[in-house]
Amino acid sequence: MPTILPFRGITPGVAGDAFVAPGCRLIGDVEIGAGASIWYNSVLRGDIGRIRVGARSNLQDGTIVHVEGGRHDTLIGDDVLVGHMVMLHGCILHDRAFVGMGAIVMDGCEIEPQGRLAAGALLTPGKRVPARQLWAGRPARYMRDLTDAEVAGHDDVIARYVALAAEHRAMLTGGA
Repeated sequence: MPTILPFRGITPGVAGDAFVAPGCRLIGDVEIGAGASIWYNSVLRGDIGRIRVGARSNLQDGTIVHVEGGRHDTLIGDDVLVGHMVMLHGCILHDRAFVGMGAIVMDGCEIEPQGRLAAGALLTPGKRVPARQLWAGRPARYMRDLTDAEVAGHDDVIARYVALAAEHRAMLTGGA
């Protein structure tokens, strides 16, 4: 089962229908929204600031989330997709943002609604990915605008992961 630890008197909160996989660590001021999924061996450490994960958002296996103490909380909106082994540090991912596998989002960064950061990218401190843009590289830079089809496909992926999380939860609880 996941490890859920209080820190400085604040215990993480997890919505009743959220999925937090075994091996995950939630510490301190962390809130997980309805229908969200935090996948195997991810760590969300809200020891010196807040971490919020919105409804139906999905943080894939091995993701690390922390804050920049006293300056930047990490706020993840609704319907956000975060790939495997991502590092999020003191940043904001607005509703329907996307962060690809292995990417790093640093202090003070924002990814606007429907903005995308490609796999392996490094978004350096204070950068902003505007809505409906794809950024890639190390350091990340603008690549192109997203098509309507790419934006629309986001909803399908969200629905698939909400269903998959429910299957994993049922498997782990014996169908309860």
